Amino acid sequence: MKSKMIWANFAVENLDRTTEFYNALGFKSNGRSNDLTSFFFSDNNFVIHFFLKDILEKNTDLKFFNNPNSNEIIFTLSAETKEEVDDWADSVKNAGGKIESEPKEFGDNYYGFTFSDPDGHKFNVFMM
Repeated sequence: MKSKMIWANFAVENLDRTTEFYNALGFKSNGRSNDLTSFFFSDNNFVIHFFLKDILEKNTDLKFFNNPNSNEIIFTLSAETKEEVDDWADSVKNAGGKIESEPKEFGDNYYGFTFSDPDGHKFNVFMM
């Protein structure tokens, strides 16, 4: 089988809070409805939809849990310099996100950090 597209769907509690957070980080909106807010990530316009939790559960017959100690997937956002990584960390803090691990060097020529959005979805930003 061949898939024409791929995107991500996350469950959230508050669309206004989620929209404000990702707008504050500078991501381009892909639209907003009563059920979801959606953003483009990266130059190739990868889409992440943020659905209200009850809507996503009703439409998929799945249960979504906000467990701050686990994550099914972690998306990585690339940066070109250490300064850009540090700027991302500052932007995340200012937008109301939680820094899970402060920016640091790791491995050979890697520098980055991990953060959670207001609903606990985890991302990392790193330069390599």
